Amino acid sequence: MYDSILLPVDEAAVESSLLYHAAELANWDDASVELLYVANTGRDSVTVAGDGDVVDTLVREGEDVLDEAGGVLDSLGVEYATSVEQGTPAKTIVDYAEHEGHDLIAMPTHGRQGLSRYLLGSVTGKVVRLAPMPVLTAPIEEEAFEFPYGGLLLPTDGSDQALRAARHGLDFAAELDADVHVLTVNDDSLLASAGDVVSEGEGAARTAVDEVVEAAEARGIGDVTTHIETGDPDAEILATVEAAGLDAVVMGATGRDGIDRVLLGSVAEKTVRQADVPVITVGED
Repeated sequence: MYDSILLPVDEAAVESSLLYHAAELANWDDASVELLYVANTGRDSVTVAGDGDVVDTLVREGEDVLDEAGGVLDSLGVEYATSVEQGTPAKTIVDYAEHEGHDLIAMPTHGRQGLSRYLLGSVTGKVVRLAPMPVLTAPIEEEAFEFPYGGLLLPTDGSDQALRAARHGLDFAAELDADVHVLTVNDDSLLASAGDVVSEGEGAARTAVDEVVEAAEARGIGDVTTHIETGDPDAEILATVEAAGLDAVVMGATGRDGIDRVLLGSVAEKTVRQADVPVITVGED
C-alpha cells in the first residue's frame, strides 16, 4: 500500500506511540521510513539573531533526536534513513515529502501542553491541508494503536475528492481484510426547516453512500456497513468510530461546498485533532 513513509520527529514524537505505529505499518507493508527533523529557522528568535551558531545548535539538537528515534526503529527491524532540514516546519515537511517521493506522511496530533515544540496543532493541520499525498495522523498521548486495522470508517459527502479518499481506504481495507463502514452526515446546521431541502439532503446522502458501496463491490468487498446520520459531521464521525469499535478513519482532506457537505477542510481538521484513533487524510494530487 505504501512504499516510503516520511516521519517528522521532535523530542516528544520520539516518545510517542506514533513511532511504533509507523514501524508496524512499515514492517507489514515492507516500506522504508525516513525520519525528518526540521530545524525551525522560521522562528522570530532565530531570524532576528541571524547567528550561524544558533542554527548549528538547532541542527545538532535534530541529530540527537534522530539518533534516538533511529535507535527505536533499529530495535524494531525497520529500514530507515534520516535527514535534518532547515525552514518552517509545515512547508518544509510537505516540500521534502514531494521532493523525495514519499507516499505517506505520519504526524502526531494533540497532546499535553508543552509536550511537543512544533509537531502538534497548527503544523499538523497545515500539513494535512497542503500535502498531496496521504497523511496519517495519530494522537501523541495514546499508549498504542490496533494494527493491522480490523475496521475502517470511510466518511463521504459525495464529492469527487471524498470518493477518491474512500477508494484509497477501500484499497487499504482489501489488503488488511478489514471491515468497512461508510458514513455520510447531513449537517443539521446547514439544513433549513424547509421539507424539500431536507429531502434533497437525504437523497444526496444515499447517493454518496451507494457510490462507495459500489466501489467496494468492485474490489470484492461485499460486506459494508452504511451509516446515514444527521448532526454535526465531526461529532458523528467520532461517535461512529466509538460505537462500532473501529480502528482508523480514512477521509478526504477537502470536500465540496453545499447543503450536504461533510468533508470540508475544517471537518477533517477537527476529526484529526479530536480522534483517538489514527486518521488517514487524502488530499488532492
